[in-house]
Amino acid sequence: MSDLHELYQDLIKDHSKTPRNFRAQPDARHVEGYNPLCGDRFTVYLKMDGDVVQDVSFQGTGCAISTASASIMTQALKGKTRNEVELLFQRFHEMLTGDLSEEATADLGKLAVFSGVRKFPVRVKCATLAWHTFHSALEGEDKTVSTE
Repeated sequence: MSDLHELYQDLIKDHSKTPRNFRAQPDARHVEGYNPLCGDRFTVYLKMDGDVVQDVSFQGTGCAISTASASIMTQALKGKTRNEVELLFQRFHEMLTGDLSEEATADLGKLAVFSGVRKFPVRVKCATLAWHTFHSALEGEDKTVSTE
């Protein structure tokens, strides 16, 4: 189990130091997200092609957990339909709040690296900030998302 824990830490470190899809998209729908507790602040950019996520990216600053979560989120959501995204959002949130067993996280792929965050409730907001911000963009909302 310690090997798995180490792998998870390495993946989070990798995505926080070199986040994927870390770029602005001026022609995309975008929403700001802010975690006043940690100081994390991201803008999530979203392009849809009908009901499919064509592209998603982000920019901003945050702790290792929030940056890695945003990075892995962008990879996980590209090419997914709105229904698939909603299900993934729900399952990711359930994993972090403890409503999803560890065995049930296997189908979350790389997102399962955040399963240990549930042991640190204050960090759940860090891991979910980009997700809530993305969801707001998906819904077409035009307000800053806050974890408070």
